[in-house]
Amino acid sequence: MALYLVGDIQGCFDELQLLLAQVNFDSSQDQLWITGDLVARGPKSLKTLRWVKQQKNVFTILGNHDLHLLAVAEGLKPQKTKDKTAAIFNAKDRDELLHWLRHQPLLLQHPDHPLVMTHAGIYPRWSIEQAAMLAKEVERQLQSDHYLSLLSSMYGDAPDVWSYDLSGAPRWRFIINAFTRMRFCHPNGSLDLNTKVAPNDADELLVPWFQLHHQHHVTNHTVAFGHWAALMGQTNNNKYLALDTGCVWGNYLTMYCWQSGKYFTQQMLR
Repeated sequence: MALYLVGDIQGCFDELQLLLAQVNFDSSQDQLWITGDLVARGPKSLKTLRWVKQQKNVFTILGNHDLHLLAVAEGLKPQKTKDKTAAIFNAKDRDELLHWLRHQPLLLQHPDHPLVMTHAGIYPRWSIEQAAMLAKEVERQLQSDHYLSLLSSMYGDAPDVWSYDLSGAPRWRFIINAFTRMRFCHPNGSLDLNTKVAPNDADELLVPWFQLHHQHHVTNHTVAFGHWAALMGQTNNNKYLALDTGCVWGNYLTMYCWQSGKYFTQQMLR
């Protein structure tokens, strides 16, 4: 059984299927882990959601676009035209799909391999164990009868530094931001949630989260993540697998085979 990891799909369903064909993916034996953001800017978000939901050996985590989709569906945020998700809201199975999406995790940890996956990464001051615990905390709220309160309060950039003294909405907002929006941090561990460029193009005082995480929590785990297309897969540390290579922006979809360590790519279809 092979384990494959793939970056943000964002509705690029056809490219995903071509990539799976390229690696001869066996849906009865192989596993596929997706870094979240199943939906949004690509043309086939509805088809992507339906396909992932139907697969017994395909697993996804929640990305910022997935969470935003849930908020839009509940009328908490307006629908954006550039998010090509209208078909989801008009689908006969929309409630079933959205219920399923709301029950997906923020973090996946493999039971047999030293591998963890989140959408944006692991906050520098968290160990893998702490991150898993905090992910579960938010997942319980999202899957509870109080999920509307969580969705309505998750927007905003503050607080930008973690403290275990945080509680309620500010605590959950920080956890969600760290797992789904993080790219750069300041050296003191505070989040910069507005800079989206590659590290070489950023302010010199900003540090990619994975460089700070490596300093604070040397780990035997490999951390796979998406979200940061401007990295184009480059972290300069094989313990951090950046898998979002901007397929939806005209680049390509990237897949990694855990057993072989090989990368596979599929250019965006024109």
